[in-house]
Amino acid sequence: MGTFGEDLRAARISRGIALEKITEVTKISQRHLVALEQEKFRQLPGGILSKGIVRGYAGAVGLDEHDWTDRFLKASSDKGTPLVDDDSSWTAFAANVGRDRMERREALEARMRWVGAIALVLIVGVAAFLTVRYFGQRAAWWSNSTPDHSVTVNADASVVRAPKSKTK
Repeated sequence: MGTFGEDLRAARISRGIALEKITEVTKISQRHLVALEQEKFRQLPGGILSKGIVRGYAGAVGLDEHDWTDRFLKASSDKGTPLVDDDSSWTAFAANVGRDRMERREALEARMRWVGAIALVLIVGVAAFLTVRYFGQRAAWWSNSTPDHSVTVNADASVVRAPKSKTK
């Protein structure tokens, strides 16, 4: 039994599968596949992506994905480039994404509350102004900005209009 990369390459060649075929099937860059076979693990993207490359390679060749992923993790740590099984970092990442979404939603809700409060204050202010103006005009203490046209009704029901006052 050779090294991880040699064994992986030997399994691929024994099945008669070319690297181009694996690239075509898995959409994994050929340079990553070559780096994997040559055990140049630093050229791989790292973390869970490297494990995904190993799983894709093993699956395309018809090998046990779990076994080869474990062998890859051992080989990478033996080579001095340990790849941490960072499922916990993905969990932390997902939690941060969720937290960020919640913070954005809360900020939006806070802004909408302020917009609603301002709109409510404006509506109440306009309603108060119109109410005061209406009752002020009825009580005759609110001066009307329109010219005053006095109308008098005679006893015989004829309407007499007062002449318009001329102001200079």
